[in-house]
Amino acid sequence: MLVTIRHHLHRRLVAASPAIRGVTAGAGAGAGAGDASFSRHVSSELRTTSWRPVSSTSVEAFSSISSSTSSILSWRAFSSSSSSSSSLRESYNHILVERRFPDESNNNSARGGVGIITLHRPKALNALCDALFDDLIHAVQAFDEDDSIGCIVITGSGKAFAAGADISEMSTREFAHVYKKNMFAQWADITQTSKPIIAAVNGFALGGGCELAMMCDILIAGSNAQFGQPEINLGVIPGAGGTQRLIRAVGKSKAMEMVLTGNRITAQEAMEIGLASKVINSDLLLDEAVKMGFGIADKGGVAVRACKEAVNAAEEMTLSQGLMFERRMFHALFATKDQKEGMSAFLEKRKPNFTDE
Repeated sequence: MLVTIRHHLHRRLVAASPAIRGVTAGAGAGAGAGDASFSRHVSSELRTTSWRPVSSTSVEAFSSISSSTSSILSWRAFSSSSSSSSSLRESYNHILVERRFPDESNNNSARGGVGIITLHRPKALNALCDALFDDLIHAVQAFDEDDSIGCIVITGSGKAFAAGADISEMSTREFAHVYKKNMFAQWADITQTSKPIIAAVNGFALGGGCELAMMCDILIAGSNAQFGQPEINLGVIPGAGGTQRLIRAVGKSKAMEMVLTGNRITAQEAMEIGLASKVINSDLLLDEAVKMGFGIADKGGVAVRACKEAVNAAEEMTLSQGLMFERRMFHALFATKDQKEGMSAFLEKRKPNFTDE
């Protein structure tokens, strides 16, 4: 049975939100053209409903949520049986991939596994060349579509997580080339993953490496990790989120310091300023990241995805819009089997048996 958050959220909005009337008109001021069809669809669905007067605030709030979350609501359908259109390759040129399960004797488990991706260009300190990123995006998408995997861990081999983009690859490129190719735009594909991604940062995470780590949902730093945005030393600026995600993580002053000086910070400082969630002994880093991944993968998959989307949406919305979006996502989860199982298990004082439905 296919389950999608968009379906349930839309159904709940239609059934329970008379405040949505007039959303098409409200969307004209705050929503992009790409969202107009969604607004018209909601409006047409609701024409036969009896309405009560609503405030402009309510209309504008839902209109803004519709605009801000058109991509957030485009959930990929998934079912209890794997139907992946993309599967892992037998081997990659620049990454290593592995599946791990809590029960190591059962690598064919139906759920609860962690997908591990190791950036593997050790002689180049895992510099992020185009070919490596193509491998990375393919593997992340394959794990995202694998029903047996509930969480993904990205780490690096050798002395680095990733020491940045491949300077030798892009040093001779011209403006016309990088502009027409929209260089680095494809990196954002990592952020479209529905499952949580943990960055286990060992060694250097500089430039693009730091930006990649910030694209992940949780950043765990090894005790030897170093973070920095040194692009200013090359006569350029960060190009894959360093000026945008960094300020959201550490605030304006520290972000300005890092991008204007190119100075590095330690793992401990990264944790203290909010860039990393914790610091782990480097020798234990991957095992601890996988352990956290097992804990996440053991939860209900629909709720996990909803949590990730709701938290990420907070960066794009006002507080009132975010609270409404969160509430509707909460309501939608009452249409899932996992909600019934989770609450029943709590009342019966037993461990829930989630099925990701």
